Amino acid sequence: MNHLSSHFLFFLETILFTSVVLMHLTKKNFTVILLYTVQSLVVSGVLFYSSIQEASFLLFIVAAMTFIVKVGIAPYFFFKLIKLHRLQFSVSTYLNSPMTFIVIALLTAFTYSHYFRKLTILSPSNGDALLLSMSMIFIAIFLTVNRKGALSQMVGILSFENAIVSFAYITGLETNAGAEVGILFIIFIWIIIATVFASMIYTHFGTLNVSQMKNLKEE
Repeated sequence: MNHLSSHFLFFLETILFTSVVLMHLTKKNFTVILLYTVQSLVVSGVLFYSSIQEASFLLFIVAAMTFIVKVGIAPYFFFKLIKLHRLQFSVSTYLNSPMTFIVIALLTAFTYSHYFRKLTILSPSNGDALLLSMSMIFIAIFLTVNRKGALSQMVGILSFENAIVSFAYITGLETNAGAEVGILFIIFIWIIIATVFASMIYTHFGTLNVSQMKNLKEE
């Protein structure tokens, strides 16, 4: 697989990493979705570059579908959900901002420790970018766990998937194009089901705060 230059690839990974960190800090749902859109735009751009370098029509189809699903369809459904139910602000997190910063710093430090340094053998020339993508994976998982809002949790899951794609690109792990199209189709269906389900929950209970739903019992 032909890669971008090491410095530019690290720059792109920095954008991805920064986007998921900022998701922890922002209180507006609109900003969270906007950050995810930027994140997905970077991922689809990298895939487009790879398809051109490899002259692969199938990879170009995957890149195009990634752009359509992640940059077009997903934000559309999320923004529609925000507008429909006037979800102007995200709900709170389980940890406060200082503690969230500390956990993010610890996760990043852990990724750069000797436990994960061994993974750089998969891509010696892009070791820092690879470790940054690993940090993004952990921080995206933390976003899903730390946020109390269902919408932010959904974005956390999708950011986790973006982090895996970027990690696979850096390490040169290649999968069948058909399988990648299938994964994108599953993501597309999941987005539709998740937004419809979230809309139903909000309509019935007036909130997407999962901590306020834990005591709900079937009557």
